[in-house]
Amino acid sequence: MNFIKDKYDVVIVGAGPSGIFTAYELSKINPEKKILIIEKGKSVYKRYCPIPKLNKCVKCKPYCNITTGFAGAGAFSDAKLSLYDKDSEEVLVGGNLPEIIGHQSTKNLIDYCDEIYLDFGGEKNIAGIEHKDEIKKIKDKAKSENINLVDIPIRHLGTEKSRELYGKLEDYLLQNGVEIIFGSIVKDIIIENGEARGVVTESGNYYADKVVISVGRNGADFLSDLCDKHKIEKAVGVVDIGVRFEMKSEGDIQRINELMYEGKFIGNVAPFRDKVRTFCQNPDGFVAAEVYDNGVSLANGHAYKEKKSINTNFAILSSHKFTEPFKKPIEYANKVAELTNLLSNGEVVVQRFGDILNGKRTWKEELENNSVEATLKTAMPGDITLGIPYRTMTNIVNFILEMDKVVKGFANPDNLLYGPEIKFYSNAVKLNENLETNIKNLYAIGDGAGLTRGLMMASCSGVYLARNLFN
Repeated sequence: MNFIKDKYDVVIVGAGPSGIFTAYELSKINPEKKILIIEKGKSVYKRYCPIPKLNKCVKCKPYCNITTGFAGAGAFSDAKLSLYDKDSEEVLVGGNLPEIIGHQSTKNLIDYCDEIYLDFGGEKNIAGIEHKDEIKKIKDKAKSENINLVDIPIRHLGTEKSRELYGKLEDYLLQNGVEIIFGSIVKDIIIENGEARGVVTESGNYYADKVVISVGRNGADFLSDLCDKHKIEKAVGVVDIGVRFEMKSEGDIQRINELMYEGKFIGNVAPFRDKVRTFCQNPDGFVAAEVYDNGVSLANGHAYKEKKSINTNFAILSSHKFTEPFKKPIEYANKVAELTNLLSNGEVVVQRFGDILNGKRTWKEELENNSVEATLKTAMPGDITLGIPYRTMTNIVNFILEMDKVVKGFANPDNLLYGPEIKFYSNAVKLNENLETNIKNLYAIGDGAGLTRGLMMASCSGVYLARNLFN
């Protein structure tokens, strides 16, 4: 039998950036409110990945420390804060929040959240605000090849620094009356007479006037199931399936690193004309593995402030929006991940680009003698084309070939592709201007709701929600 816990003003499910910033802003503007965060993972201080010490992924139980815990995947990411181009009327990256609240309001939120990150120890230097003439030359060159370069200012925290920063935020919340329960799984929402009243956990029910779901991409499955069970309105969203790409930090890519830190290249390559893009660029960084709750291993990337490699890595993602009658993009993406993992005994697969072009797998000896050294030592040499669907793989290969016309060396046969990398933000929960679902007093924010993409915009969604929660 579930025990009834204390009553709260707000229960926040998930302690990723969106949930953290909701609680932070509420503690500022409504300090009298009783706020509870429920997080299935650990405190940021107790999150530890054994891969660097053991040189293998042991698939930590009950959850992967890279994807789960206070600060979400952001605590182990390279932690880039995407800002905005002051010369543009629009916010060009980060999801759908500007469509709901307007671009100027979003810019104001970015400025506000940026100041909070600085207050808690964020990097003061911003990449991408100088050398505009050189950046324009690269943009023009890309445009001549039908590829769009989105350049926006980036504040890079670094993987090790982001954990430090989020540790300070965790301390701040606890010191200012926010309760946080770690290691607790929310199993359901309590809905009475069409209104959210609280949540159900294994240890009991927590009641609240407002319930906020801020589960991040790792909780996309959970949120999707809640939507189906309680008839929470959602649309069939986009799912991004692709690879983590690794090349040497030299030549054109090194210059892009220096000028912008991260170049966001977007193309619609033949023959399908699907959107293909680079994402999460990590100059001198390291490819990483992360494990999701269903046990699948995915590729990702980190960049540190102190520790450096001689390679640059980034995602190459192919966007897919499904049409009727199919309505399960997350399940589809999971199947892709499961199939690719099946080929490699549960590890991330790595393959040389030249081997893909030549229709062969990559062998261990070939990887060891490759001019581009793999930074993810646990990756299994193999053939990612046996797991990633033809359309997606064709998009990625053709995008790499087209990008080589813009960034020389992009199609080097020794460059490495790690697979799969998948972004689970395809719930696209339908929200009103207050980020409320069709269930009264139930709100959904962050990447898991399909609202945002990335640390900064997830943080902004939390602040915006907090300001409107009790209006």
